[in-house]
Amino acid sequence: MVNRKGLSLDFLKPVVELEYQIQQLNKMAGSNKLWVYQQLNIFESQLFDLKKEIFQSLTPLQRLHLVRQADRPTTLDYIPSILDNWIELHGDRGGTDDLALVGGIGRFNECTIVFVGHQRGKDTKDNVIRNFGMASPGGYRKALRLMQHANRFNFPIFTFIDTPGAWAGIEAEKLGQGEAIAVNLREMFSFHVPIICTILGEGGSGGALGIGIGDTVLMLEYAVYTVATPEACAAILWKDSKQSLEAAEALKITSSDLKVLGIIDSVIQEPTGGSQANPKQAAMTLKKQLIIELSKLQKFTGQQRKERRYQKFRRMGTFYEE
Repeated sequence: MVNRKGLSLDFLKPVVELEYQIQQLNKMAGSNKLWVYQQLNIFESQLFDLKKEIFQSLTPLQRLHLVRQADRPTTLDYIPSILDNWIELHGDRGGTDDLALVGGIGRFNECTIVFVGHQRGKDTKDNVIRNFGMASPGGYRKALRLMQHANRFNFPIFTFIDTPGAWAGIEAEKLGQGEAIAVNLREMFSFHVPIICTILGEGGSGGALGIGIGDTVLMLEYAVYTVATPEACAAILWKDSKQSLEAAEALKITSSDLKVLGIIDSVIQEPTGGSQANPKQAAMTLKKQLIIELSKLQKFTGQQRKERRYQKFRRMGTFYEE
C-alpha cells in the first residue's frame, strides 16, 4: 500500500527554509516596514528562482514522491473549477458504491459531459474511506455504467486518472477485478462519443487503464504514468525495492518521456511548485486544454473517432529492427 500522508521530500527542504524566512520577515514588519518589504521582495524572487530550478531538474522518483503528497489536487478538487454545474452520481447498480472512483454529469463550456475519476483521500481517515484511491471492481463497473450512459445520450466523456493501481486484495479478485477492468477496456474502444483522459497525479498499472482508453490522453507536467510502481518493479526485477531509483529511470514514467514514446498526446504545464502550489491556476490551465481538445474531437464522426482511437493504441509499442 502506498503511503500518501505528507511524505518528507528532501529536495524541497531549501524551499521550505526560504519560505520560513519569508514568514519571519512578515512577522517583523513594524517601524522598519520599508526595509522589511525590500528584503521580502528579494527573498520572494529568490524563492521563485529556487523553485523553478528544483522543479526543472526533478528525477522520475522525485516526481512520483511529489504527486503522492496529500495536498496534491484530486478529481473532486478539479471538477468544481472545470465544470459550471455538476452532480455526483453513485452506485454500480450491482450493490456497491466504491468511493475510490467517483463520477457524475455536468456542464462544460455549454456542453453536457460525463466525468469519472479516481479519488484519493486528504488524510488517513479519508484515505481509508477512499481505499487510498485504489478502486474495486464495483468502482470500475460504476465508471462503466456512467460511460455507457454518456454514449447512449451522446455526451462526451472526461476521465481523471490518479491511482497507485487497482485494489489488489483477495476480495477484489473474488469480485472479478481483472474482468471488470478488461470489460472497461473493451467497451471504451466501442464508444462513439469523444473521450478525453487526463493523468492528474499517479497513473498506476491496470488501475489507471480501467478508465484510460481515450481519443486524447493528457498528462499534467509532474504526473507519472507507469505499468508498475518503481518499488514494485525493483522488487520484481532485483528482489530489492531500494533500487526504485534505477527502476523509475528505466520505466520512463515522466510526461516528457511518455510524450516522446507516443503514449500521451499533450503535457499540461503546472504552476511553479506543482499543482498543489496553485490548484486554481492548474485547473484553469487544464480547462483551457480540455476545451481545445474537445473542439477538435467534435469535428469527427463517431465512427472516425472509434477508428482513430483503435489505431492510436495499436501504434503504441511498435518498433522496427534493421
